[in-house]
Amino acid sequence: MTSTTRLTVAQALVRFLAAQFTERDGTRQRLIGATWGIFGHGNVAGIGQALIEYADDMPYHQGRNEQAMVHAAVGYARQSGRLSTHAVTTSIGPGATNLVTGAALATINHLPVLLLPGDVFAARPADPVLQQLEVPYAGDVSVNDSLRPVSRYFDRINRPEQLIPAALQAMRVLTDPVETGAVTLALPQDVQAEAHDWPDEFFAERTWVVRRPAADPAELAEAVRQIRSARRPLVVAGGGVHHSRAEDTLAEFAAATRIPVASTQAGKGSLRWDHPQDVGGIGHTGTATADELARTADLVIGVGTRYTDFTTGSGTLFAGDGVRFLNLNIAPYDGHKLAGTPLIADARSGLTELTQALALHEHRVADSYAAEYTEDKERWEQRIDACYEAEEPDIRPTQPQVVGALDALVDETDVIINAAGSLPGDLHKMWRTRSRDQYHLEYGYSCMGYEIPAAIGVKLAAPDRNVWALVGDGTYLMMPTEIVTAVQEGIAIKLLLIQNHGYASIGGLSESVGAERFGTAYRYPADDGTFTGPPLPVDLAANVASLGMRVLRAKTVADLRTALAEARAADTPTCVYVETQTADTVSGAPPAQAWWDVPVAETATRASAVKARELYERHVSTRRRHL
Repeated sequence: MTSTTRLTVAQALVRFLAAQFTERDGTRQRLIGATWGIFGHGNVAGIGQALIEYADDMPYHQGRNEQAMVHAAVGYARQSGRLSTHAVTTSIGPGATNLVTGAALATINHLPVLLLPGDVFAARPADPVLQQLEVPYAGDVSVNDSLRPVSRYFDRINRPEQLIPAALQAMRVLTDPVETGAVTLALPQDVQAEAHDWPDEFFAERTWVVRRPAADPAELAEAVRQIRSARRPLVVAGGGVHHSRAEDTLAEFAAATRIPVASTQAGKGSLRWDHPQDVGGIGHTGTATADELARTADLVIGVGTRYTDFTTGSGTLFAGDGVRFLNLNIAPYDGHKLAGTPLIADARSGLTELTQALALHEHRVADSYAAEYTEDKERWEQRIDACYEAEEPDIRPTQPQVVGALDALVDETDVIINAAGSLPGDLHKMWRTRSRDQYHLEYGYSCMGYEIPAAIGVKLAAPDRNVWALVGDGTYLMMPTEIVTAVQEGIAIKLLLIQNHGYASIGGLSESVGAERFGTAYRYPADDGTFTGPPLPVDLAANVASLGMRVLRAKTVADLRTALAEARAADTPTCVYVETQTADTVSGAPPAQAWWDVPVAETATRASAVKARELYERHVSTRRRHL
């Protein structure tokens, strides 16, 4: 007879989660490292009670915003190589719908996170209840159904017995390198507190092995043939390189073949910046070196990339006659993009096999090709040095000088985090990445507000690292709440807060598409109804201090260097606040090296929009479909 233990559904779930592990390459770790929670009537008596019941088995973090809790879990998961993540519990109603943005971010970036929103009564003793959405055509729909399209797996636990298969499926998806993303188990508040006799086997330790599939021999042979026949091959390294921990393998492949390696936002750091084959970021925010190679490449070798529009220049960047694509990807969906030849495999496994096969032929690109991109890279680095240089250290810095001051300070142990605004473009072009996980840009969803909570998650996963959240004023105002969590738990993140009085990135984009920076500045209204008056008298540094974080104000380049060094040495949460010099420009960094398609008004009377449309049509005419 099977032995059982009588527990509530919530208690059983927490106990089950505490017993789940992952293993890859012989390393074993907990799958669910902790649970974040904000409690309301929809989860306080269920999951809330269970977390205190099993406090010794499941660590708990108190969040301030439900979306931010998901960001923290995602940051933790990325830093943990997708082998460990956090769960997030919320009440019903607004607490549950606040999860949607974070869930979308996790799923788009293929990063695992477990969402446990409360739900309305399964038994319907009263109908409707507080915060219930009534849907006249469907009695089984709640606001949690908004999580379906942004979840890789969704289930609603309406009876205790349903938890066992649902929980096992949830773990399968979280640990699947192809399927992983947000996983949602919606938990009606009455079911959470309902008792059931659970088989003890459900609570036994379970290890989920994260696989590394090798390439199909026929696909591998075709990949080798294409690489050997290419004269100007280019690798595009995406986030899959990091997820696979394939950085060293990529470095060996690049050194052996001398094929240059460009990187997407998610893939930057796949090679150190000073590796001879690293040519920097690619696409709209990429380097001139990488983008010129892309325009003339005859074979593009994508490794773990989704080929977003920023990478492809909205279909205009890969312009060489007869250019073809070879896509090494663990996901068949991505492996077939751009009519490419698929090489479906784990990035590390596939690169190892390619390197070994090409070594049999002693294959390397021509000396002239290697010399060309080496010289171009040296010229680009000189441009970056010029952007970083501050000839007058006693004046307010430009944004590139802010980036340069931090770049000069950090070493390979530091992690920098960013997601939105003008900083992603500056960082992708200019940042000199020193380690595989130093560069943490969330650019799949480019979600403002990600940086501070993600920094907390990264710091929890890597407590011995210096973790920097790089935040503009627009992003800061979106979600500063988790500063309180960092202070409460003594999580010593570093916040670099840059004040430029508005949405600098979108302001520049607005100007380029004929929208004249309308509604992008944080200023008082002018007589013509536009927000072009004096800057608002907000004091974001004072706001940070009011939330309990130590603040260091920097007014000049010299001040900034001193403040950054002091913050880096601090063992408490610390903010460096600086107002940049270029408040009315995007950043002062080198301009975009490739186009990005943002449609411009087809008809307009204002001259700026008419001119922008003419330029837009010229770019559109160069777009091609790769068939």
